[in-house]
Amino acid sequence: MSKRDELIAKYAADLKDKCGVTPDMDLLTKVTIGCGPSIYNADASTVSGSDESELATVKNNFLIKKLGLADGPALDAGIAAVIEQYGKSNRNKYRAVVYYLLTKHFKKESAY
Repeated sequence: MSKRDELIAKYAADLKDKCGVTPDMDLLTKVTIGCGPSIYNADASTVSGSDESELATVKNNFLIKKLGLADGPALDAGIAAVIEQYGKSNRNKYRAVVYYLLTKHFKKESAY
């Protein structure tokens, strides 16, 4: 099993256990590949739900640039909903899981 496959299995377990979501493995794999080498870096592979600058980066680089969504209050509300679903108290919020949940939240699976 490759390192990426191990990470995808870990992300799927997080989705199931912490978010109560049965993951679409095909989409999860595509989102994980889309994250690129950041998934192998301890700091870059997670998202801080309380760091405003980090959430702004997620909004600009992922929601606006990758998914092609228009900037507005709906994006902030979507990010807040996903962070809430993942669990604010949960320290390790994996970037691929957050991106997967955002993709589902905004129904932009077609971007992959």
